[in-house]
Amino acid sequence: MPPSRTSRFGAIIIGDEILRGKREDKHFAKLRQLLARRGFALSWCLYLGDDPEQIIASLRATFAQADVTVFCFGGIGATPDDYTRQCAARAAGVELHRHPDAVSEIEAQYGASAYPLRVLMAELPLSSTIIPNAFNRVPGFSLRSHHFLPGFPEMAWPMVEWLLDTNYSASAARCESERAILVLGAYESLLLDLMNCCVSGFPEAKLFSLPTVGRADRRIELGVRGDPEAVERAIDYLKQGVTELGFAWREAAAAGDLD
Repeated sequence: MPPSRTSRFGAIIIGDEILRGKREDKHFAKLRQLLARRGFALSWCLYLGDDPEQIIASLRATFAQADVTVFCFGGIGATPDDYTRQCAARAAGVELHRHPDAVSEIEAQYGASAYPLRVLMAELPLSSTIIPNAFNRVPGFSLRSHHFLPGFPEMAWPMVEWLLDTNYSASAARCESERAILVLGAYESLLLDLMNCCVSGFPEAKLFSLPTVGRADRRIELGVRGDPEAVERAIDYLKQGVTELGFAWREAAAAGDLD
């Protein structure tokens, strides 16, 4: 289902090869980029090994959240270390079945050689719908508000783009802005009271504080993100408070600007 204005986007990236350093994860950065292009933001990311019980527990927890859309990468193949299809079914409390649309895609790609093994990748949780895979026509699948994709970037990323462009409208994204200043020569401890007052006074603007470490010219990127109107009022409050505390500041050119 398309997201509401309160929807959050999350990512689950599965594979022992990621946790053990045999492969470097590329999905986090790419998903964040694809979402940002369409006016969305990634709220969280979870890395899991090939542990069925851990995968099931994590999916049960995210299935239970009504306001979350999840992109799940990895583990939907047919080898013995691919558990995601089975775990998704168990977490949702449904059975696996041989999905006719997935069978059609796999047969169209592989013909008679789809049997007896490749067709196993068509065994998907009941009530799921397929996600087309232009690379080799072995589909991913969507279940509730979760989208299950291959671990291979060349397959997964076009599938993510198709999902976003087909099912998610940028008009449904939360309108969010971000403003920050660089506070010069300050320690965070000297700004804590100001920060706490900002948090309590502007609850719709999420505060962040990013100090530098290991450089002589101390500075803190102090800012807020969230509802645009609240952000403007909160950043003005922070500017005034920093000035009253006797610290110089300048506008941060962009998020993460500590130069």
